[in-house]
Amino acid sequence: MKISKIKIENFRLLKNFSIDLEDLLSLVIGKNNCGKTSLLALLERFLGGTDSAKFQFDDLNIESQLFIKEKIDEAGYELDKNFGINLKLYISYDEKDSLANISSLMLDLNPDIKTVVLSFEYALDPEYFNKLKVDFSEFKRQMIIDLEKKFKEEEIPAEKQKIIKEDSAKKKDLLYFLKKYHADYFKLRIKALEFSNETNFIDLIQEKISLDKILSFKRIKAKRDVANDEYGRRPDKTLSKMSSKYYDKISNADVEADSIKKLQDELSDTDDKLNKVYDTLFANVIEKVKKFGGVKKDESMLMIVSSLEEKSLLTNNTTVMYKHSQDNSLPEDYNGLGYMNLIAIIFEIEVLINDFKKKKLKEETPADINLLFIEEPEAHTHPQMQYVFIKNIKTILEDAFKGTDDGIAFNLQTIITTHSSCITAESDFDDIKYFHRSDVNQVIAKNLKDLQREYTEEDPNDYKFLKQYLTLNRAELFFADKAIFIEGDTERLLLPAMMKKLDTENKDDDIALLSQNISVIEVGAYSQIFEKFIDFLGIKTLVITDLDTCRKVKTVGKDGVIKKNKKGEEIEHNEKCPVAIGESSTNTALAFFFKGKDLDFLKTAPLNSRCFSKTNVSGTKSWNVDEHGKLCVSYQSEENSYSARSFEDAFIHLNLEFIKNKRAEFKGLKNLSDFDDTSNAFDLAENCIDKKTLFALDILFQSDTNFSNWLIPSYIKEGLLWLKK
Repeated sequence: MKISKIKIENFRLLKNFSIDLEDLLSLVIGKNNCGKTSLLALLERFLGGTDSAKFQFDDLNIESQLFIKEKIDEAGYELDKNFGINLKLYISYDEKDSLANISSLMLDLNPDIKTVVLSFEYALDPEYFNKLKVDFSEFKRQMIIDLEKKFKEEEIPAEKQKIIKEDSAKKKDLLYFLKKYHADYFKLRIKALEFSNETNFIDLIQEKISLDKILSFKRIKAKRDVANDEYGRRPDKTLSKMSSKYYDKISNADVEADSIKKLQDELSDTDDKLNKVYDTLFANVIEKVKKFGGVKKDESMLMIVSSLEEKSLLTNNTTVMYKHSQDNSLPEDYNGLGYMNLIAIIFEIEVLINDFKKKKLKEETPADINLLFIEEPEAHTHPQMQYVFIKNIKTILEDAFKGTDDGIAFNLQTIITTHSSCITAESDFDDIKYFHRSDVNQVIAKNLKDLQREYTEEDPNDYKFLKQYLTLNRAELFFADKAIFIEGDTERLLLPAMMKKLDTENKDDDIALLSQNISVIEVGAYSQIFEKFIDFLGIKTLVITDLDTCRKVKTVGKDGVIKKNKKGEEIEHNEKCPVAIGESSTNTALAFFFKGKDLDFLKTAPLNSRCFSKTNVSGTKSWNVDEHGKLCVSYQSEENSYSARSFEDAFIHLNLEFIKNKRAEFKGLKNLSDFDDTSNAFDLAENCIDKKTLFALDILFQSDTNFSNWLIPSYIKEGLLWLKK
């Protein structure tokens, strides 16, 4: 038995949201403010017990708030169903599961449907909607009465009265009213719904049906109580306190482990020894108490006895120590926050797992479904430690639900949220759920394994390459707001300088490029392999590539004779050449995005014809030109009456004097005298650049403070300015 899907309506950014859960572990990733914490908050409100189900009106999605505001003033509008915040859990079961606890919630008689739907609502029903209309109308009427009284008392002029009334009506509108009184109209409801007909339901609150034996929810929040006291005034005892919590969960009143019995026996013996000491230690004060009366001889004997308890002993008198060297140990707070955080998580997981197992009483059994939510485990930890955590956490969880340690097996599902590209890179990609903010007021969740299916339909090797590349290098893409795909080291080294240069030269209202969350990814000339992933991420993406012009030439052998095939036909091959004499492009990315377009089109294509969005027509997805699209492909275009083939070609043409003047200091150049003999940028790029990486570094080393002594090729400048907006 497991939760296969969670659906959420109208909670903050989760307006119309669903997420599929994996059997064991679901890793939720995404950039900041994309709903990860909201998911935890809603689960906690509805599943954390009645004390947790406290909502604010601002928890309602903004569009939903505006909907109520609009409809409350619409004459004759009647709410036809409950409206508000809704959480649905889709619980799947099979023949192996015990249905004893869940049978009362099974409303679908179709034997092929093995899903129970639990619905949790904080909603406004039609009856309370009508009451809200009446009450808000009275609120407005009373507000006018109060204002009229104020006007009279303070002798406010008529022209000012109108302004005050209009201002009050704007400020004290329905949203203001509901922020104060929403609990009078929105009510908590818990239902079991029929899977194939959700209008058929059982009201669990009305029927007094408890979910305690069906569902248990625990969480480990991102804000964990680990800290070092920099002034040394109070040693941190977080881990030591956790040892007490752990003991409390593993100790069993009916069946005690040998180690627990031994602890209790030792404490009992210690109590006897301490009692003898206390008789002497406290004798003086007890005699003084007797002098004040009220204590008769041999009738009410006052004694101070030892009553050591395991839990309090562990809480107050146990210290977690770190072995610093062979002969020395240090207290827990002497180590870094990363280690403390990691150990605290493991302790807390063990505490909650034992809580799930309900080991305190032998007649209690775990709930049918146990959901553990771990928020941002990477806090304070360095990348290597994050790798270690995600590599081992799945084993800990598997051992727990299998009962490897104690023989108590139970259903356990875990959701982990993270901002860590390290944790993402080391995770099983099938576990990943990507949260993407598709609109100002809406978030969607995507399964990475769905992306795999898209790739597999065409070429499985592309997905294999993507997965390996992301794992090894660029999982940070999942957390970016924007992305730039480049060919290689030259662009990677120079892009930060170009972005800074543009930020300095273009101080407009847009956020500076270097202040935006932009990931720069090297993909060679293979950006087309990432096209499905770009669409999956849904973020604004700039592809910077080369025009790579070529022409057909005869293939000549070592003997100087033109080669021929078996049919006697002369063999030709593509040879790179200047754009002016080029016949086509060898760039596979351009061939993919500009299907069927020839070189003449590519050389003159304006920016709006190089922007794309992906559309789905009759089940087939394809990239189509869209000037408002989120993908732009940028490559060399004509500048100063010259068309370049590559970045080096374009840069040399635009900055010839800069390079000529600095060539002696350039380590990546050769044939320096060629700069005196020709100004042809293509020839200089081909014959004078020794190493492209060194050439890029040379440009940086010879730049002035603001990179103002050289120019950015227009195709890169144009693309970056598009991305900046």
